[in-house]
Amino acid sequence: MSHSAPAVRLAGVALVIILASGYIVARYVAPHAEPLTFLSVRFAATALVMGVIAVAARAPWPTTMRQWRDIAIAGALLQGVMLSGVFWSVRHGLPAGVCALILALQPVLTGLLAGPFLGERVTVRAWMGLGAGLVGAGMVLAPRLAGDDALPPAAILAAGCGLVAISVGTLWQKKTGQTGDLRVNVTIQFLAAFVLVTPLALLVEDLHFDGAGELWVAMAWSVLGTSAAGILLMLWLLRRMQVSAMSALFYLVPVAAAAMTWLVFGETLTPVQILGMVIAVAGVWLANRTPRPVAAPSVPAPPA
Repeated sequence: MSHSAPAVRLAGVALVIILASGYIVARYVAPHAEPLTFLSVRFAATALVMGVIAVAARAPWPTTMRQWRDIAIAGALLQGVMLSGVFWSVRHGLPAGVCALILALQPVLTGLLAGPFLGERVTVRAWMGLGAGLVGAGMVLAPRLAGDDALPPAAILAAGCGLVAISVGTLWQKKTGQTGDLRVNVTIQFLAAFVLVTPLALLVEDLHFDGAGELWVAMAWSVLGTSAAGILLMLWLLRRMQVSAMSALFYLVPVAAAAMTWLVFGETLTPVQILGMVIAVAGVWLANRTPRPVAAPSVPAPPA
C-alpha cells in the first residue's frame, strides 16, 4: 500500500491525536491522583495488557540476561523517568502544551548527544536545528518566567529531565542494538518503569488516588489508548510508510497538544508563544531532516 493512501493518512492523524492526548491525560488526572502513584498503576496495567498481547501473538521473548537488562534500562528512561517528568511538571503548574513542546526537542538533543555517546558526527544542520528549537522554546517560556502567573521553575526542570531521559533512552536503545518484537520490548519496558517508579511513589507521595470516574476513564485511555493502541497503530504504520515520513508525524504532536489543551482546558498561547512553537517545531524538523540519498532517520520515541 502506498504511504499516501487515505487509510494511512487517516491512521497518521489518529496517531498524532493519540500521542498528543497523553499530555491531556497528565493535566486531566492532576486533581485526582498524585503523578507517581497514577503512573505506578498505569505501568503495571500496561505491562499486563501488552504482555497478554505478546503472548497471544506468540512473540519471541529475550533469551539472555543482557537483552533483558538493556531493554529494562531503556524502559526505566523512556517510560519511567520521562513520563514521571511529564506528569510531575503538569501536576505542578506547567501547561500541557508547553510540556509537549519541551519534549518535542528530543530529536534535536538526541542528535547532538549522538556525537559523544555513539561517536557520530554532529552536522551543521543539527546545530542550526538546536538553535532554532531553543529560540522557539524560549519564546514560549519567556512570557511566563516572571509575574504573578510565572511558571514554577521546578516544573520546567522536571519537563527538562523528561527530555533528557527520552533522549538518553533513545541513544541507549541504539547503542545496545535492541531488536526483537516491539510488543515484548514494551512489556519489559513498562515492567522496569513500574519497578523504578513505585518505590519512589511510596517514599515521596501520599498515594492519593481518589477513584473518581474521571480518573478511571483517564487510566483506561492511558493503558488502552496512548500505550496499547498507540504502539499497535505505530507498528501498522511502520509497515506502510517510510520511517522518515513517520518521523514527521511527531513534529505535529506539540501543535496538536496545544490545540487540545485549548479546547479542553482553555489553555491559551500568546501570538509570540505561537510563533515560538512554530519556530521550535521547524527547528526540530530541520535537525532531523536527512538530505537524499541516505538512510532514513530513526523515529523519535514518543511518550507512550
